[in-house]
Amino acid sequence: MGLKLGLLSTADVNRKLVAGARLVDEVEVVAVASRSLERASAQASELDVARALGSYEELLSDPDVDAVYISLPNSMHADWSVRALGAGKHVLCEKPLARSAEPVERAFDAADSAGRVLAEAFMWRHHPQAQRLVELLPRVGELRVVRAQFSFVLDSLDPASNIRLSGELEGGAMMDVGCYCVSAARLVAGEPVAVTGQQVVGEVDVRFAGTMAMPGDVLAHFDCGVDTAGRAELEVVGSDGALLMRDPFHSLEPVIEVRGADGSVERVEVERNNPYACELRDFAAAVAGERAPRLGREDAVGQARAIAALYESAAIGGRVVV
Repeated sequence: MGLKLGLLSTADVNRKLVAGARLVDEVEVVAVASRSLERASAQASELDVARALGSYEELLSDPDVDAVYISLPNSMHADWSVRALGAGKHVLCEKPLARSAEPVERAFDAADSAGRVLAEAFMWRHHPQAQRLVELLPRVGELRVVRAQFSFVLDSLDPASNIRLSGELEGGAMMDVGCYCVSAARLVAGEPVAVTGQQVVGEVDVRFAGTMAMPGDVLAHFDCGVDTAGRAELEVVGSDGALLMRDPFHSLEPVIEVRGADGSVERVEVERNNPYACELRDFAAAVAGERAPRLGREDAVGQARAIAALYESAAIGGRVVV
């Protein structure tokens, strides 16, 4: 019998998660919950999920649901993770878990107290492409620079019509797509020592650029935006070469270019896989007690701490030690 998963909210990302779940024998999506039974019913019908529930509390009290996927707005991630864990559910919470470290620590404390699994849902980290990137790092020699970018154009920049731009709900380019860039830099270079950030702000940041000083004098640069032509790229540069990923985060075209100091280019093709399916397999294995989740407390806290420092730097206009 597979892990019975309920969707807590009717966010658009549920469609991608459910599509991934269809490829995973270990997970079955059994319910969708919304504050509106009408919305829950509409998405349950669309996604061919058996049950629709008219409140989040009803999902948390459902004995037939083992775990929940939380795809609420950013500001609600940590609090509802704590509530779900307290109700005895395992939790896969959509990224970013929080904008600062304290709520992340609180959520993992709740997981420990409940004896349940909590994982932050950075699906790209579970794809074989990310794992192959780490394996190829010795090819570049001594690591020097990491460069990442991720941007797209929102249909509307009106905060009233898009929660991604709501200050109250902790929207913004950094929280939406910049967090992937931070995650990528941390994957290959460790935790930042100090950061500087710059942002273009409406109600929230619509563009953000940052530089992170990493251990060993490695510099990580990134930029992100929600009003900028679509871009997604990751480059890792060392003393002897570079690794370039032109689709690091969606992982639809999983190819890593190994670029030598002599100008040579080798294309390393990685097996195609659905990143949401990869993520769900890891989550199910963690719930089954087979192994710890790939992204546990340490990674989630480090991610939130870096995001908080970048926002602080942009606010004060100066360097922040992490």
